Amino acid sequence: MSRQVQGYVYLALAMLTVGSTVIASKLIASGLPPFSATALRFAIAFPVLLLLMRAPGARLPRFSRHDRLILIIQAGAGSVGYTTLLISGLNLTSAADAGVIIGTLPVVSAAISILLLRERPQRALLLAVALATAGVLSIAFTPDAAGGSLAGNALIFCAVVCEGLFILLNKRLNTVIAPLAQSTLMAGIGFIVAAIPAIFEAPFAHGISASAVGAVVYYALVPTVGGFLLWYAGAERVSGTEAALFTAVAPVSAVMLAFIILGEPVGLHQLAGIACVLAAVLGLACAGSRTVKPASGR
Repeated sequence: MSRQVQGYVYLALAMLTVGSTVIASKLIASGLPPFSATALRFAIAFPVLLLLMRAPGARLPRFSRHDRLILIIQAGAGSVGYTTLLISGLNLTSAADAGVIIGTLPVVSAAISILLLRERPQRALLLAVALATAGVLSIAFTPDAAGGSLAGNALIFCAVVCEGLFILLNKRLNTVIAPLAQSTLMAGIGFIVAAIPAIFEAPFAHGISASAVGAVVYYALVPTVGGFLLWYAGAERVSGTEAALFTAVAPVSAVMLAFIILGEPVGLHQLAGIACVLAAVLGLACAGSRTVKPASGR
């Protein structure tokens, strides 16, 4: 197997784990409050990431007060905000609908850069935004199908916006941080941020589902740690454009896993939605626009 093909395999597996977070979050939503689940996720992932970072002797750089503030806001938005909103949304809507919506992340992050950083939009990006919007609207106007919910879908989209803000804030950092070090920081700070509201959720008072705890452990170890390692192992073997194309695997895997594992029906509106989202992501990647590397924030 060539180095390039190995990269393709690693990237596909990484995006498969990203898609599986939707299924895990659906299981978590039925048995754990969102902040408690998020705090537990990072409590498990942080020491593992810390060991991985320290194994080669890597150290954290010194941060200015400005960068410390940015990192805290990033953890609040990209780590805690994304996870809690995803879990809360999946308590109301179907995993298949959520899978379509999270696929818009590369387009949403690019659109946020245009709105907040005043970047000049390319024609390809405007077309990608239109296609992604059509994909989301295709499920937004059929919320009752397959257990969907307009409120739940809105929460999922807010989760995507939080992750998009994480990417935007990354451009505001003055200090260059290695990806593994940043993922470790996000897990550590994310635990502290989530632990405070988790206390008020009193999860033990309402009973904890064993399947929900198992899903949190999976989320912490497989997508959070394993997905990170797979993504960067693949990204170093292929070009940036090739890596960007594989972000399209995440929404497809989420919808497929919702059908296979959760038994959710996949309707025509969801198939149309995912077709629009895939076209948007692939068009954006092929045009060479900036896309997302999903690992550090989530």
